[in-house]
Order: sequence, then structure tokens, then C-alpha cells
Amino acid sequence: MSQKTEELLPILKGQPVIPVLLIKDAAHAVPLARALAAGGLPAIEITLRTPAALDAIRAVADQVPEAIVGAGTILNARQFDEAANAGSRFIVSPGVTPQLLEAADASPVPLLPGAITPGEIMSLRERGYSMLKFFPAEQAGGAAFLKSLSSPLAGTSFCPTGGVSAANARTYLDLPNVVCVGGSWVAPEELVQSGQWDAITKLAAEAAGLAR
Repeated sequence: MSQKTEELLPILKGQPVIPVLLIKDAAHAVPLARALAAGGLPAIEITLRTPAALDAIRAVADQVPEAIVGAGTILNARQFDEAANAGSRFIVSPGVTPQLLEAADASPVPLLPGAITPGEIMSLRERGYSMLKFFPAEQAGGAAFLKSLSSPLAGTSFCPTGGVSAANARTYLDLPNVVCVGGSWVAPEELVQSGQWDAITKLAAEAAGLAR
């Protein structure tokens, strides 16, 4: 099987920044998704790092039609299926396992798998994957390392995530093999916890303005 690029590409190319969200209270999910979409970032990644994550995904999928909700930090086939059943329209993983790839093959929901090394990237290319998550981006060598992959691994596009911020996002986005970046700076925890949705919309609009 191959990556479902026709479903995934419009999501990743539709905005320069994919918000990576850690939601502790599912009640915050809907107003947060609406605030981000209002600022020009409809596609969001809700990470499965909290007990509230699946409920948050369901709430956004059911109540925020303008949003494109995805699930992140998917580590195994069970989580893939749970996230897909909750309404995720794309799945993001920090790495891959054979079982995770099998789950992606059997599902209509596209997977954005994580890879760092040339060997990992080549293995995924053999499986038909041309769009990958580069994680953790800054810790793995940053924009300079990612740029060095653009020629020998031409045809592979990346969404760098991990240590990406408003200060360095442009450096990544200027690379020829970067389609978008993932970051949490557009939804700081203190703004989410205090319900400052207008402030989050402003941050989202600034991030959306990074488009080429």
C-alpha cells in the first residue's frame, strides 16, 4: 500500500503551521478549534497525551465543521483505530512500526509518520510514503540537517515538529523539502486555560501569515 497523499496533501499545503495541541480539558476543544480556524488554521493536531484527547477529537469533529481535526502522538495500531473512530481526518506519529503501517493500510485515514534518519526515510519511501513528519526537528539537527536531505532524498516532503517556534518557523518553511511545520506556540497553555480565544485567534492569524 502507499500513503494516501491525495487526502493528506491538501491538509498540509493548506496552511503553513499545523497547531499541535495538548488538551487537558475536553471542554476547551471546541472553542479552541474555532479560535484557530478563525485565525486561518483550520487543520489541528490533538495529541493523545492526555485522557481528554479522544473526547476532544470527537467534540471538534462533531461540532466544528470548519476545522480539520487530526490526532497526534499515535504509537500503535490500537491508538490509530481509536483516533480514526473518534473522527480524526489525519493521523500523525512520532515514528513507525510494522503494525502501525498495517493499520494505516487498512484505514481510509491518511498517516503522517515520523522519520529522522536517511534509513528511516528510505524505508518509508519503499512503502510509498513521500510526506513525513521530521521529529524532533530542532533536537535532530534542525533546518540545516533537513536541508541536507533535500538533494539525496528529493521527492520527500516534511512537516518539521519539535522545537519549532514563531522565531524559527520561517527558516524551516523556506526549505524546498518542507511543506508546513507543526508547533504549539499558537495555543499557549495559559491562554487555553484562561479561555482567551481572541488572543489565540490573533496568534493563529500571525502564523497563517507565514505562508509563502
